Amino acid sequence: MSRRRTLGTKKKIALLVGAATVAGGGAFVMANASNAAQTTQDARTKAAQDSGVCQGLATALGNNQRFIEGQRANPDAQSQARIENREAVVAEIERKQAASGCAVGESAQDSQTPQPPQAGQEAGQDTGDQTGDQAGGQAGGAGQAGEQVCAGSTVTLSGEGGAPAASSNQFPVGTKLRVTNLDNGKSTTVEVNSVSGSCALLNNAAFEQVREEGKFLIRRALIEKVG
Repeated sequence: MSRRRTLGTKKKIALLVGAATVAGGGAFVMANASNAAQTTQDARTKAAQDSGVCQGLATALGNNQRFIEGQRANPDAQSQARIENREAVVAEIERKQAASGCAVGESAQDSQTPQPPQAGQEAGQDTGDQTGDQAGGQAGGAGQAGEQVCAGSTVTLSGEGGAPAASSNQFPVGTKLRVTNLDNGKSTTVEVNSVSGSCALLNNAAFEQVREEGKFLIRRALIEKVG
């Protein structure tokens, strides 16, 4: 016959305390791991904010959203294609925000810049006719070659790919602009090839030529019309 061993009350209490200690230790380790991960994320977010990454991405997002709104408010034959292109750019900027630890979807708009041109003005810019020249003058961006323009404007990226280029709401397609980052002395000369919601937005390739590492915003910029 088999005999059942009966555990004494003290042994039962000891086993229960031991099990609780092990479970509590596991929970403590998991809590520490979770807190460490959160601390790392908070540190990354703060670093991104301190370096201007989040502000630059928010400005870029706001500029693109404003351009989309302008196209929807004053559509022309090309508006749908432009909107689809900018929506893809918005998605890419939001991906960068997530990767940088910034608030995804947070946007800001440059209060220094005027509203984007109307559909008729934009069409004139694309054809390079007199209407386009007038649109640039009305927007306040016209100036002699070599003159500083868009004083006080910050410069960020449009998020578009391709060879170095710029987009603008003040200058007709074909205008050449020299953008200098006064914080590091780097310059790039680019041609405006599309319309945007800001004085001068650089595409990815052009922005890489002048930006400080890890930053998506140029706060002190010199923009000159060179042709």
